[in-house]
Amino acid sequence: MAVGMSSIGNSTALCPSGRPDVLGFDPDDLPDGIVVADEKGQVICFNAAAVRITAVAKHEALGFPLEHALPLEDLKGRRWWQLTDPYGGLAIRVGQPERNLLLPGGREVLVSARYVREHPTGPVRRVVVSLRSTEARRRTERSHAELIATVAHELRSPLTSVKGFTATLLAKWERFTDDQKRLMLETVDADANRVTRLIAELLDISRIDSGRLEVRRQPVDIPAAVGRHLQAHVASGQSPDRFLVRIQRPLPDLWADPDKIDQVLGNLLENAVRHGEGTVTIEVAPAPVRIDEHDEKGTAVTVSDEGPGIPEESMGRVFTRFWRGSKRGGTGLGLYIVKGIVEAHGGTITVGRGPGGGAQFRFILPVAAPAYLQ
Repeated sequence: MAVGMSSIGNSTALCPSGRPDVLGFDPDDLPDGIVVADEKGQVICFNAAAVRITAVAKHEALGFPLEHALPLEDLKGRRWWQLTDPYGGLAIRVGQPERNLLLPGGREVLVSARYVREHPTGPVRRVVVSLRSTEARRRTERSHAELIATVAHELRSPLTSVKGFTATLLAKWERFTDDQKRLMLETVDADANRVTRLIAELLDISRIDSGRLEVRRQPVDIPAAVGRHLQAHVASGQSPDRFLVRIQRPLPDLWADPDKIDQVLGNLLENAVRHGEGTVTIEVAPAPVRIDEHDEKGTAVTVSDEGPGIPEESMGRVFTRFWRGSKRGGTGLGLYIVKGIVEAHGGTITVGRGPGGGAQFRFILPVAAPAYLQ
C-alpha cells in the first residue's frame, strides 16, 4: 500500500461521499479492501472491496471505532488492535506487515496496516488498513500440494523399479543370463530417463511460474525439426504411413530457442500419437502475428489427429497443470510447459477440433529476427 498513502493521510473526507475527492479516484475502484481510521480511531473510509471481504456493511463501519468495524483476532485468539495498539506504543512504528487474521465467525483475511504521521515520531493521524481475501493464497497452496503429490506419485514407480532391479542384480548376479541382465538394465535405464524427464519438467515449471524461462534465439528450421521427431517415432515402432506433413513455402526465417521448440514439437506429437488415433497431420505455414496492433511475420505449426478429440467443456483447461486427456499415463504437466514456452517466445497456442474430428493444436511464433536482419 505504498501508493497514495500520503494522500490518504491528508484526506479528511475520503469515502463517505463515495466521490474521488482528493485522490482523483474512487476507493471503491480498488481491488483490495481499504479501511482508513482518523486520529481518534474512527473509521472514515470503508471501500466496496472491504465490504465484500469482511461481509461488514459500510454503514456498520463508517464512524465507528476501528476495533468495532474490524474486530480482528490473531490465530491464537488475541484481540488484534489491543495487541498492536496502533495509536500508542513506540512512536517510530510505521505499520504492520501482512498476516493472517480472523474476523468473527472464523472468516480469514490477510491484513496489513500503515501508520501515517505528520512527522516521523509524531502522533498517528491515520491508520490505513489493507485487506485481501485468502482465496488466491489457498489456491496457490492447493496447487503446490497437488504438484508435490503428483511428483511423489510419479517418482515412486520408477524409483521402486530401479531399486528393485539393482538390488536383485547385486544379490543374484551369477544366477541370471546375459539376456536377463540386459533386460533388467534396459528397464533401469528407461526408468532413470523417466525420472530425469520429470525433474526437467519441474525445473521448467519453476522457471515459467517465476518468469525466469530463458529463450536463446537462433535460426530454427521447423520442417527439419518436425522431420527429426517423425523419424524418432518411426524408429520406435510407429508406421510411417501414420504421419502426414504439409509444408507451405516460402517460410519466413524463424529465430527461436531450438531446444525449447524441439520440446514443444515433441510434446504435441507425443500427445497426438499416444492419445489420438488415425493419421497425425503436421502443417507448417507462414502466418501473421499481431504485435502492438501491427501484423508481423510469423510461423504457424498445426498438429492434429483423428481420435475422439477433446470435449468442448475441457478445452479451457487443456493448458492448466495436471490436465490429462485420457488415462494413458503422463504427468499432466506437458501442455502447461508448452504454453509457457510458446508465450516466452511471444507467440500464442490454441486448441480446437481438427478436420478429422480429433484434437488440433496450433501455435504461432513471431520470426523475432535480430534488428540488423530486418
